[in-house]
Amino acid sequence: LPSKYIPKSITMKFSAIILALTFGAAAAFAPATRSARSSVRVNAEPTGGLNGWVPDENAFAWGLPGALEPMGNFDPAGFADGCSLNEMKRYREAEVTHGRVAMLSVVGFLVAESFHPLFGGDIGGPAIRHLDQVREVAPIFFDILAFTIALAELYRSLVGWVPPPKIQKYFGGELNEDYYPGDIGFDPLGLKPTDPKEFAEMQTKELQNGRLAMLASMGFIAQ
Repeated sequence: LPSKYIPKSITMKFSAIILALTFGAAAAFAPATRSARSSVRVNAEPTGGLNGWVPDENAFAWGLPGALEPMGNFDPAGFADGCSLNEMKRYREAEVTHGRVAMLSVVGFLVAESFHPLFGGDIGGPAIRHLDQVREVAPIFFDILAFTIALAELYRSLVGWVPPPKIQKYFGGELNEDYYPGDIGFDPLGLKPTDPKEFAEMQTKELQNGRLAMLASMGFIAQ
């Protein structure tokens, strides 16, 4: 690795540590506290519905899990105020999807700069430029990557989204009534709990880690 890249790599790693410490209060990487667990369980108390979730118009975010102390029902921009059920499901779908992508990107940033055996080991330097180097070494890789992403998005749209002929209000933005935001049925390791309370707790942890990862990845990209 050329010496001119070392400061950026080190800075990037320190940024990840600082962000983890700064937002540690949100318990993204810590077990849920007793009060947080009880609040999650209250939201998931009704049985039936979607993964145990029964939409409640009078509850914050229609009763979806995701809030932890000390932040609680954090919504300074007021996105959840007065929104319909379909809008709330779209917000959650976007949040959980972007969080998952961000978690993968953070791992990619931190690992790729130190360990990159693919493509002959010739890929180096800041991780943000690795794809550019890959396109020079193996141009077809980018096409395969784009096609794979397109297939994944197509599958997600077929599982969760209302087909265009059946759209009533939001073109391209209506979710099926029997679809839980983010649950596309992909669980190869069988980690999804069957108990509604445990599912709500697991999704809260996923959301908290995803939120932290989105902040961290934005910091990496900005640098």
